[in-house]
Parts: sequence; C-alpha cells; structure tokens
Amino acid sequence: MEIILIGAQGSGKGTQAELLAQTLGIPHVSSGDLFRREIADKTAVGKKAKTYIDRGELVPDDLTVAMVLQRLQQPDCKPGVLMDGFPRTIAQARSLDGGLENFDRQINAVVYLNVPRKELLQRLSGRYICRANQHVYNIYSRPPAVPGVCDEDGSELYQRSDDVGDAVERRLNIFFNQTIRLLDYYGAQGKVVEVNGNQGIEEVHQALVNSIRQHMKQA
Repeated sequence: MEIILIGAQGSGKGTQAELLAQTLGIPHVSSGDLFRREIADKTAVGKKAKTYIDRGELVPDDLTVAMVLQRLQQPDCKPGVLMDGFPRTIAQARSLDGGLENFDRQINAVVYLNVPRKELLQRLSGRYICRANQHVYNIYSRPPAVPGVCDEDGSELYQRSDDVGDAVERRLNIFFNQTIRLLDYYGAQGKVVEVNGNQGIEEVHQALVNSIRQHMKQA
C-alpha cells in the first residue's frame, strides 16, 4: 500500500500522517523530516538543502528524489509507505513513479487535505516543533502542557524558519501554484481522494481512514 498525503504547509499533514501510519501499520516517510535529519547531522545534502529551506523555496529535485528513493528501499518500507512532503511537483511525481516501478510497486492512493488559505496562515503563526523528535504543536489548537516544552520528550519547542515572515507566503504560493497540480496528474490515474482538513484532529483522522479504505475497495 503506497499512499501520498498532500496538503499545504499548516494543513495538519504531519500530525495526520503520524496517526494514519499507525492505524495502517506502515511507516511514515516525510521528506521534510529526512532533510531536517541531514541538516542536523551537517551532511553535504543537509548543507545544500538548508539554503533553500531557509528561503522558503523547494529543494532541487535531484537532491530530494535521490534521498526519498533511498529511504523507500529500506526493509521497513517493504509492506507499504505513507509519504508526505513528497512529491511536490509533477516532475518529482514522474521520477517517483519510475523509481517505484523499478521495485515493482506503484502509488495506490493520493489523499488531499483541503484547508482554506486563511486558516492555513492562522495555523502557521502558532505552530511549534520539538527539537528532539519533531512533534508538532500549535498554541491555538494543540498547545503543550508546559509552554515551550514538548509533552512527549521534554525538549525545547521552536518555530521553523519557513513558518515565519515572507517565507510562509512563499511556501503557500508554491503549494497553490505548483504542488496543487499533482491532483490533476494523479487524478487522471483515478488515485485522488479529497478530505476536508478544516476539522478537529480526530475528525480528520477518521475521514482519512474511511476515505482511504473506501478507495482501496473500489480500486
């Protein structure tokens, strides 16, 4: 079962991906998490990626595609995978399709978390991430028990560089001008499922599970 979760920055995609991966019993692979690990480890890939991420721009395809395909070949991904943050462009989607074909696999479902832009901006202004394990909080909708401290591992919470200032608008512009076109690409293959992401966390999760299971039955 190969699933892509698509949503704009602030749509709750990371939170929902973790919940969904647990429910479906497959690993959650986030290109953002992979890049942050590379950046924290100060690898050559991480140093190159950081310059783009800090400006709110997409990391070039050659870096992103190679990194994700390498992750998908690891043993824990054999039963299936839930991807978020990748692909972001049709070029990346085609590269992903080609890479999966080499493993005799294919994308089964592409789920779009639909959230209005105005709501996305409000969510992003309150989003904080824990330094240790990237757990996501929001001071408006999902605050930590102790301000500035992660409930799960006690590490410091911080705002990502692309969650503040002009970088937010650039990221949303990229999504609504480029990434959204993936819905046409995968829609032509009959693989797109749309879910209202402007609900509570549990309501969105249940809608995702129900929609994916219904799609897989029909497929």
